[in-house]
Amino acid sequence: MSENPSFIAPLRFDDPAAALAQVRLIYENSIQTLRQGVQQFMAGNKNLRRVRACYPFVRVQTDTLSRIYSTLSYGFVAGPGTFETTLTRPDLFSNYYYEQFELLIKNHGVSLEVGTSAQPIALHFSFAEQEHIEANLSVEQRSLMRDLFDLPDLAAMDDGIANGTYEPAPGQAQPLALFTAPRVDYSLHRLRHYSGTAPEHFQNFVLFTNYQFYIDEFVRLGHTLMQDPNQEYIAFVEPGNLITRRMDLPAQASDAQGNIPPRLPQMPAYHLVRSDGCGITMVNIGVGPANAKTITDHIAVLRPHAWIMLGHCAGLRTSQQLGDYVLAHGYVREDHVLDEDLPLWVPIPPLAEVQLAIEAAVKAVTKLQGSELKRIMRTGTVASTDNRNWELLPHRTPERRFSQSRAIALDMESATIAANGFRFRVPYGTLLCVSDKPLHGEIKLPGMANHFYRERVDQHLRIGITALELLRQKGIDQLHSRKLRSFSEVAFQ
Repeated sequence: MSENPSFIAPLRFDDPAAALAQVRLIYENSIQTLRQGVQQFMAGNKNLRRVRACYPFVRVQTDTLSRIYSTLSYGFVAGPGTFETTLTRPDLFSNYYYEQFELLIKNHGVSLEVGTSAQPIALHFSFAEQEHIEANLSVEQRSLMRDLFDLPDLAAMDDGIANGTYEPAPGQAQPLALFTAPRVDYSLHRLRHYSGTAPEHFQNFVLFTNYQFYIDEFVRLGHTLMQDPNQEYIAFVEPGNLITRRMDLPAQASDAQGNIPPRLPQMPAYHLVRSDGCGITMVNIGVGPANAKTITDHIAVLRPHAWIMLGHCAGLRTSQQLGDYVLAHGYVREDHVLDEDLPLWVPIPPLAEVQLAIEAAVKAVTKLQGSELKRIMRTGTVASTDNRNWELLPHRTPERRFSQSRAIALDMESATIAANGFRFRVPYGTLLCVSDKPLHGEIKLPGMANHFYRERVDQHLRIGITALELLRQKGIDQLHSRKLRSFSEVAFQ
């Protein structure tokens, strides 16, 4: 026997708001059942039966290829059939879900079916932000918990849909979204761990960097902006969920939950918050492609509108100078962390919308045009490696490969961030700054490096922020490129 929430039968909806309300009802009913169950378990209830609660689902069925023409690259299914996905955290994803529901109803002229799925919600995914129940359990209680509650199941949260390898069983519905609800919940919890901030604070435009200098400048800028009541940004959030409201706005009750962390998390995140969620998040991913993959794997479930890498690189051409910019339009992927998910024969194309925004931002910030702009910024191929000491390889080995690939710069993270943007249909871009030229005798030494970083960081960061603001101003309907969509693409953005 088991303790289940009250059954809510599937219903059809022609109104996206009503469909979303039903998703909320089912989800909250399920979460409440799990929380009541764990409270009884913690209280020592010996008569507690197995507690199971499931995610809501949304389903759409169509028997025709015809649909309303849309310039968007998402919002419609690939053809006749039944399509569905499980859903989670309607409080966090309400605007996103509403848009997807509205587009499906409009584009196909059909109703949406919302009901309770057969996919259980893992107990860990029902805990509130500040709850850490397992820390108070004995070994015996942890073992018993497995018998009474559903625990996270990795088989329900792989990336087969995003990778294009998922094949529904006969009679099974086709996917409607890239990520199932368990996969989303898993990443939301990982984001808290790696970034030190709650998923609610992440914004739709993201900057990645691999240097603390950039974060220091972003923090300084964030606090400065909070002193300007005319700013579009309403809050600045730091690790520990420390919230600084714009000076003209009152504090909120949730602000008191923020605390200075005893130590910074592995990849700390900082957020310039807008009321519509289209502000800017910046993450220090540290060094290496593994970190780059880890954080983008998890941020992708938030369905951001764009992410851009700002970092330093080795310049590979004699004509480059320290401090020059590199706008990547292609990548040599020798980082290897995505080899199993995205074959090396898959090209990672430049996205015109992002490329133009970055170039325009460089012009706006540097005040340079034409040949003067070309003198400090070169567009070309960036090679990424997982070997931080690539300089110690036999000299001719890397030099020949760089020459054959026409690479103009080398780093460790950019190709991974771009490739995961391609894999997860998140518009991406890269603007690097040349900090050394090892092939030409200009290696990175501490004194020179520190002086260079402090000199160039402010301008580079302002370029990145300006590029994201330009993308937002042009409208997200033009940003999500069809280059990122496959043959039989899911309907959700």
